[in-house]
Amino acid sequence: MSHSPEGLVEFAEPVDPELLQLPDPPRRERTWTLLLLVVTALASLAMVVSLARDAAYAFAPSSPFEAGELLALKLEEVGQNRLVNARGMLGASGAIRYERPFESDSYRLAPVAGRSDLWVEIRVPSGQESARFVPPSTFSGRLVRFDAVGPRHRSLRSHVPAHAWLLVDGETPDRARWSCGLMVLFVGFAVWNVATLVRLTRRVR
Repeated sequence: MSHSPEGLVEFAEPVDPELLQLPDPPRRERTWTLLLLVVTALASLAMVVSLARDAAYAFAPSSPFEAGELLALKLEEVGQNRLVNARGMLGASGAIRYERPFESDSYRLAPVAGRSDLWVEIRVPSGQESARFVPPSTFSGRLVRFDAVGPRHRSLRSHVPAHAWLLVDGETPDRARWSCGLMVLFVGFAVWNVATLVRLTRRVR
């Protein structure tokens, strides 16, 4: 018991000795948890940004733009991230073949014959990949700049000239809807991590 300057009597609460024996809060583990939340939130936001173009293409008009001959196509006038119909011959110089996980078909990336700023990705059905394979001459798919492609094509940027364009044969807007689901998922990850971070760092009153 103690007396305050105003003459009021104050009773000090006794300290439980068992509480004094408890270990200090795990500050290092808490710091690592907060750091992990920050990194996860930033990574989720980065994926949202990288998928933005793919998600935007999912809402592009389903009626294709008739682009005509690829050799004479003026890319800037057509615009990017849209569905186009075009025709032309593919060159063999610099063409590459690659595969994707969990897919039996293979892919070919080749420049349009006569120009180096426009490349076409075609899908080769399983069993048809051989030295006698003749690429098609008509294409219908997504036209986009290589510096704006999503994660599925980002690894191809090192194989083409800077600021080149890509025509993904067979990729229609309805086939890009998977990106919308992924964007929602990563937005949810980011929101959850930020909310948890705020809750853990908020001072308890």
